[in-house]
Amino acid sequence: MNTMASILTPQLVLFLLAGGIAAAANYGSRFIFSLWARYEFAVVLAYFVGMVVAFVLMRGHVFEARGKALGPQIAKFILINFLAVLQTLTVSVILARWVLPAAGVIENAEAVGHLAGVLVPVLTSYFGHRLLTFR
Repeated sequence: MNTMASILTPQLVLFLLAGGIAAAANYGSRFIFSLWARYEFAVVLAYFVGMVVAFVLMRGHVFEARGKALGPQIAKFILINFLAVLQTLTVSVILARWVLPAAGVIENAEAVGHLAGVLVPVLTSYFGHRLLTFR
């Protein structure tokens, strides 16, 4: 029988904490980028802020990969995150531009859409980094 304790391994918990910090950096920086950039561009720029924070935290604290070659880790991290940014951008834009306004959410549609978009790739990123990036 699978219990929540067996699913939430220490590594997954650390990943979620590091990812939460990176997501906060992503989400918060989007508001700053939105001061001068279109929403879609601001989402992508914010994603890169979160990506840098995530790499530093995950390499050093989640997957304990500091002693391994940096270059291949960066390349694999970028590949996994390129796929994740496509997920984030797609969900953010679809929700903010069409789904939320159709549901009557107008005032905070971009903020809500972006928050949902940031959350979508959590599990795909975890397994991608665990199985590919930091091996």
